[in-house]
Amino acid sequence: MLNPVAVEPREGFRIWIRYEDGVEGEIDLSHLVGKGVFKAWEDRDFFENVHIADRAVMWGDEIDLCPDALYMRLTGVNLEEYREISKLQATNA
Repeated sequence: MLNPVAVEPREGFRIWIRYEDGVEGEIDLSHLVGKGVFKAWEDRDFFENVHIADRAVMWGDEIDLCPDALYMRLTGVNLEEYREISKLQATNA
């Protein structure tokens, strides 16, 4: 598994994220705003407080997103490809 090492909020409910293998970029999360627990993001200050804890990308204690799923979304790789990338990263660590 690849760990996120940095995350920042961006305009329009986007986050910028960087992983330990150097992969970085922006992910649009606007499709989640207002749905279920993501209603909290309607308070922009809450969205701005994104952070990393226990590998997860989090907002407060209520909302967390899987770093593996975010990596796959960012890079466009599928689960099988992600597992191979993770193995290679672990071997080279």
